[in-house]
Amino acid sequence: MAQPVRTLPGRAIGPSGAREITRALPEEWPVALVYDGTTQAVMMCTPQDLEDFALGFSLSEGMIKGAEEIRDFELVEHETGSECRFWLVAERGQALTRRRRAMLGPVGCGLCGIDSLDQAVRPLPRVGAGPCFDVAEIESATEALRAQQPLHDETRAVHAAGFLLPGQGLVLAREDVGRHNALDKLIGALTRAGIRPADGAFVMTSRLSVELIQKAAQTGCTTLIAVSAPTAHAVRLAEGAGITLAAFARGEGFDIYAHAERIREGETHVA
Repeated sequence: MAQPVRTLPGRAIGPSGAREITRALPEEWPVALVYDGTTQAVMMCTPQDLEDFALGFSLSEGMIKGAEEIRDFELVEHETGSECRFWLVAERGQALTRRRRAMLGPVGCGLCGIDSLDQAVRPLPRVGAGPCFDVAEIESATEALRAQQPLHDETRAVHAAGFLLPGQGLVLAREDVGRHNALDKLIGALTRAGIRPADGAFVMTSRLSVELIQKAAQTGCTTLIAVSAPTAHAVRLAEGAGITLAAFARGEGFDIYAHAERIREGETHVA
C-alpha cells in the first residue's frame, strides 16, 4: 500500500525572495470497491484505514445493510491502487446486482457517480430520537477532534471525522483527503468496534454538505457537528430526515440549523 504522506521538493516564493523547500503532502490513492467480483466504485482516498473505509462506504451507500451480510473480505494491493473485495451473502449480492451502477469519485466531490437527477434528491430514511447534548459538549467537539489529527498536523491538507458520545467526549476519529471518505472510515471503525452511529454525533472539520447528511441518515446518526457552514440543501435534507445540524462550532458557540431539540441550552445562549 502507498504511504499516506510523501515528502516532496518544492520552491517557496515570498516577499523575501525564493528558497528551496520540502513539504509533507498527503497521498491520493485509487481504491476500488468490489462486490462479488464486480467493481461498484473507485474512490480517491488517503491510503490508510482502508478496511474501515470499505466497510463504512458499503454501509453509508447502501451496498449492505449490516456487516452480517459480508461473507468474506480481502484487501488486495496493486502498484497503482488497492482493491477492497467483498463477498456477500446470496440475497444481498442479488439485490446489489439489481441496483448496480458505475461510480467514479474524485476527492472532494458532492454526489459521486449518480446516474439521474432523482438520485440527487432521493428520499432519506428518518432517524430516531437519538441522544441529547449539552451546549459545552457541542462547543468543544471540534477542538477535541483537532487534537486527534496527526495527518493534518503533518500536512495541513486533510479532513477528519470524529464520533462524540454524550458524557464521554470524542471516542474515535479518522482522517482522509476527502471529507466524505473520512466519514466513511469513521462509520466503518464504529461498526467494527460495536458502536452504533445512532448513539452519538458525527463531528466534521469541513462544511456540512449533502453527501454527509445522506450518510448520516443512512447509518442512523442523529446529530452532525461541524467547524464550517451547512449548505442550504443540506439543511433541507436534515430537516426532512430528523437530523440536528450544529455548524460553526469553534469553541465559542455555534449555530443550529435543524432539530434544535437535541441541544440542551440551559443558561448558555448561542449567539
